[in-house]
Order: sequence, then structure tokens, then C-alpha cells
Amino acid sequence: MKNKLSNVNQKKIVIWGSLLLFLVVLSLSFFLGKFSISVTDFFRAVGNKVIPLEQTWSSQVETILFKIRFPRIIMAVVIGGGISVAGATYQALFQNPMISQDILGASQGAAFGAAIGLFFSFTYEQVISLSFVFGLLAVAAVLLVSRFLRTDSVLNMVLIGMMIGSLFSSAVSFLKLVGDPTNTLPAITYWLMGSLASIKIQNVQFAAPLILVGMVPIFLLRWRLNIISLGEEEALSLGVNSRILRVILILAATLITASAVSVSGLIGWVGLVVPHFSRMLIGNDYRYSIPVTALLGGTFLLIVDDFSRMLATSEIPIGILTSFIGAPIFLLLIAKNNRSVRS
Repeated sequence: MKNKLSNVNQKKIVIWGSLLLFLVVLSLSFFLGKFSISVTDFFRAVGNKVIPLEQTWSSQVETILFKIRFPRIIMAVVIGGGISVAGATYQALFQNPMISQDILGASQGAAFGAAIGLFFSFTYEQVISLSFVFGLLAVAAVLLVSRFLRTDSVLNMVLIGMMIGSLFSSAVSFLKLVGDPTNTLPAITYWLMGSLASIKIQNVQFAAPLILVGMVPIFLLRWRLNIISLGEEEALSLGVNSRILRVILILAATLITASAVSVSGLIGWVGLVVPHFSRMLIGNDYRYSIPVTALLGGTFLLIVDDFSRMLATSEIPIGILTSFIGAPIFLLLIAKNNRSVRS
């Protein structure tokens, strides 16, 4: 009984600690950047949106806050939390902790859609739309091929996803090869690095609701992830139809991934590392680890984006930083897990 109470208390501490860390980083992020904003100007400018106040702040402060930092910070939080939850969902569905949110080709499909738009010099909004559509189409192709081959094997679905993703990656490489080296090639290359520098309020209005819609079924069904992670036979014995549940959760995770990649480009390692770190803190119970994963994912990407804005005179693409930070952290997590298993 005491052990159960201590475990519950420990989980509460982790959840509230994650929430507190998230709120602290969120608050500080509004003041970080090459253009400094005082606390007084911040609260007066924000308060002016609710109650009309005498303007004592410059118009530049208002522009930076509401047209640059607010959209960017919101998308960093939503994208970081979303792809982390999608990664944790795939890891549970495929019973493999080495899987991330792009295992079924959603990211590669979205990259191909964006590359097509950039290749034909489409508008920014059209590039985002194409990226989103092709991200969904990539996973739809995986599901259709699996259905055509009449296979429900988890391993076969992963292999099909890798094959579809490889095809889209090859198609992106071909577009880079034949594209204009002075305009098209740099545009595609920079987009593939991942960045939140071009985020506008219109992107928030497009992508944030889709990511949140994708997260809702995962949060509602997260207790069933505990069952499905035990295996298909165990799930059926407990009255859970793992096939239907797997399709629902794959579609939800795909919606998250395609929406995120369409506005931010490719951001690696977040959906792989953050779920590991979350499970290390709170355990394997997805009822608790999914909310913590969402909080830590949003916090992590927000911190990385803050550094991308401040480290150099020209902004560093966020995808580069997540790789630099995520890879060593992942190695440390593997080493710690190996030590715990041996002991």
C-alpha cells in the first residue's frame, strides 16, 4: 500500500514539475531574442488586447510580439508536444522504442510535397498545403499496400513504411538534382533542415488545430496503449480490437506529423528522444507518460528554438540543433538503460 502511494505521489511530482518547467520556459521565451522587450512593455501590450490602455510602448514591440514571437512560440509548443506524442504512440503500437513519428513515411511524404511546391515556385500557402496532403498520402499508401498484401504484421508495416519513405526521399533528391541551383536547390535544402523562422499567424490557424485534433484521440485512448503494447493476443484476450485501435491511432499520429512537418520542415529526434525521457521519469504507464511527453516535447522544442534565435547573427535551422542535442541525449539514455538492465 505504501509503495502504491509513493508511486502515485512520484507521478504527481513529475507531472506538476513538467508543467512548472513548461510554464517557466514559455514565459521566458517571450523576452528572448535579438530585440529586447521589457516586462512592462510586454504586459501593457498584451493587456491592451483585453482592455484599451494608453500606448507607452513602441509599435516595433507590438509587431515583434504579436506577428513574430507569439506565432512562433505557439507553434514550437504545439509541434514539439505533438510530434513527441506521435512518436510515443508509434513506439507503443509497434512495440519498439527505436521508432519515431516518421516511421510510416509521413515526414518524407510531406518533404516531397513541399519540394514539389518549391520546385514549381508555388506560393508559401500552396507549399504548406502540398506538404500536408503528401504527408497524409504517404501513410495512406502504407495502409493500402498492407491491405493489398493482406498483412497485419507490425514488422511488415514498418518495412512497408520504410520503403514508401525511401521512395519519397529519392523523389526529393531527384527534384534537388534537376532544380535550379541558384534558387530551387537552396530553398528545398533549407526547408529540409527544419525551421520556425517563417511561422506566421496564418500557419498557426492552419496547423495548430489539426495537431490538437490529432492529439485528442491519443489522449482519450492512451490507457489502451498499455494494452496494445502487450501484443495483439493479449489485447484480444482483454476485449480490445487491436486492428481498429491501431488504425485510429496511426491516423491520429499521421495527422499530427503531416501538419507539423508542413509548416516547420523536417525536425528530427524530438519524437524519438522525448518519449524515452518521459518514460524514464514517470514509467511505462501511458496514462501518465503521454501528458508528460506532451509537456516535455513542447518545452524541449521551445528551448531549442530559443537557442536557434540567439546563438548566431543568422538564425540556425532548428532541425540542425535538435540533431546536435538529440543524438547525444539518446546515447546517454541508451547507456543508462543498459546499466539499469545489467544491475
